[in-house]
Amino acid sequence: MKLLVTGGAGYIGAVVAQRLLADGHTVEILDNLTTGHANMDLPGAVWHRGEIADAGQVLDSSFDGVVHLAAKSLVGESVQHPERYWHGNIVASLQLIDAIRAAGVERLVFSSTAAVYGEPGVEKITEDIPTRPTNPYGASKLAIDHMLTAEAAAHGLAAVSLRYFNVAGASGALRERHDPETHLIPNLLKVARGEAAEAKIFGTDYPTRDGTAIRDYIHVVDLADAHVRALEAAEAGRHAIYNLGTGTGTSVREVIEAVREVTGEDVPAAEQPRRPGDPAVLVASGDLAAAELGWKPQRDIREMVADAWAALQ
Repeated sequence: MKLLVTGGAGYIGAVVAQRLLADGHTVEILDNLTTGHANMDLPGAVWHRGEIADAGQVLDSSFDGVVHLAAKSLVGESVQHPERYWHGNIVASLQLIDAIRAAGVERLVFSSTAAVYGEPGVEKITEDIPTRPTNPYGASKLAIDHMLTAEAAAHGLAAVSLRYFNVAGASGALRERHDPETHLIPNLLKVARGEAAEAKIFGTDYPTRDGTAIRDYIHVVDLADAHVRALEAAEAGRHAIYNLGTGTGTSVREVIEAVREVTGEDVPAAEQPRRPGDPAVLVASGDLAAAELGWKPQRDIREMVADAWAALQ
């Protein structure tokens, strides 16, 4: 297939593009490089520097599909500046959908998020529970999901939304390089490398097995595999939605212990109060993705840490 990957210079986008190239697809990347990196090693990809709204200048009838990963994705920023998320995510994605329709492109795989569920308070999150995002970032992604449902029904688009949980790990040299870095594992690895004095544990009094928050971590390589399967399974006139997680929760203390084991470093951690709005447990049910895509994650938390650590070395 000939595919456009928006956000292909970012962490997840680059690994998805790498997998598509390895599978023999023709890949073109559209990225404005505000958070992505121009030096991503993706031989064979065609690069376009621009905004999501510029997709109409790239897409034509020769394209078979679009993988839409470009987005603004900082929860805190979305609370302080929601207008950036209405424009950068919702309006820009509507312009992308318009360009897809105008070019006659048949399929779209969209990078959604578990943030659309808010704080559901269930053991495992399934796709049919109510969506109640607690911040503008999650609300903006949910709005795009609604757009795709309507677009598929009205115009026959084959659309798939993939709701990620906590993505981690690396694929070769392709790793997380966020600025600012807000994710737990890369921040712990900074401590292991001596680039930060200590890690922070936000909340030690949650009703969990060790008092710290539990999250569902998924390896970025497994995530890329889900995108390939979603492209292949997309059906005209249907908007399918899948949660992507392992179905197994890992606590903050367990992640810290995995980092200590992999790196051989002490990784001191300071206990801090809970952050407002942080749920105790967020774990996905991956049953639907397994049943309809044949997708099951293959890598555990230790492999995620080991691959991320190796990429840093």
